[in-house]
Amino acid sequence: MHRTFFLSLFVLALAVPSVLAQDPTKVDSKHYKVEFENSKVRIVRVHYGPREKSVMHRHPDAVAIFQTDGKVKFTFPGGKTEEREMKAGQALFTPAVRHLPENVTDNDMEVILVELKGAKRKPAAKKPASTSAPANSNKK
Repeated sequence: MHRTFFLSLFVLALAVPSVLAQDPTKVDSKHYKVEFENSKVRIVRVHYGPREKSVMHRHPDAVAIFQTDGKVKFTFPGGKTEEREMKAGQALFTPAVRHLPENVTDNDMEVILVELKGAKRKPAAKKPASTSAPANSNKK
């Protein structure tokens, strides 16, 4: 009994981080594929067939470049929905979001997402303690 309980906890501990991360390339690899990644950006190819739906996931700030015309229904946490139309060649900035997209057309839909990675700021440099003498006051 105890062994089964601890095994269940172990499996849960392994599964929780990937669910919490909600990286679309991990939770929906059928539709999301990393094309390129470095320390500044991640480029993701998104492809949905007709009427295909994803799972809830999140994106950081990104630039979306639409490869096809399309219409998408987004469901947000809490149940609110929004439909958007896009045209091939259109590009737009999309702020960080958590959503569940669905292709509501009878055609394939393809988007290139350029996800922006957060700038890691260095801590502010400490200002030297102020003194009344100039820095090179050793000269006589």
